[in-house]
Amino acid sequence: MSEGPEASATSSQVPREVTARQPRKPMPFWLEVILLAGTAFTLAFLLQAFAFKVFFIPSGSMENTLQVGDRVFVNRIVYHLRDPGRGDVVVFNGVDSFEPEAVVDESGNSLSRFAHALGESLGIVPSGERDFVKRVIGVAGDRVVCCDAQGRMSVNGVPLDESSYLYPGDKPSEEPFDVIVPQGKLWVMGDHRSASADSRAHIGDPGGGFVPVDRVIGRAFVVVWPWANKKVLEVPSTFDQPALNSKPSASPTASSRLP
Repeated sequence: MSEGPEASATSSQVPREVTARQPRKPMPFWLEVILLAGTAFTLAFLLQAFAFKVFFIPSGSMENTLQVGDRVFVNRIVYHLRDPGRGDVVVFNGVDSFEPEAVVDESGNSLSRFAHALGESLGIVPSGERDFVKRVIGVAGDRVVCCDAQGRMSVNGVPLDESSYLYPGDKPSEEPFDVIVPQGKLWVMGDHRSASADSRAHIGDPGGGFVPVDRVIGRAFVVVWPWANKKVLEVPSTFDQPALNSKPSASPTASSRLP
């Protein structure tokens, strides 16, 4: 008779074990889609915020290197490891130094603003911020002069061969200038010089046309769309000349700084 309670206890545990081993119900398909989409969006947002940004080219100031409507990948990490270098194509925020190249209407309701922000993150529409893309010509301490007797621009007395990237038919600059780049700043120019409001156009402004290094968002390193325009944005070989690293021989006069 003493075995009765044990047998009863054992039999009462069976349904619990069976219940515990039953497989979970599958997640509804619509919920899986929402979770996957949310995860993908979160990863894309983090990549855009900290690693890579897709930038829409809004103007022709960098033709023919970049065409209007091109989408480029911008490396946001590289300048945490090194400073911007001569010849780099950079994207920077022009607040307090440049005016916006593309005026974007930011009016509308919350939904339209969200759609525009999403379009910016995907590189579908121009950025609503004051972002620009130019080529670095001079870094801190460089003396940038245009032009010499042969019509060439020079950095620290070294003439640049700009034939590989300068827009066909353009001169290095129609306006003469002679500047020394201050510490923490950059001298930037568009490859389509006759259509680029770059550092030259802002010499008389409070910032002197120089772009603060801490306003640089990242380096544009590849064109990803349209597919027909895809290419890697390499640094032209003219910027590899060792003599470019020499210090400028003299300071420009106040009058020579102005075009």
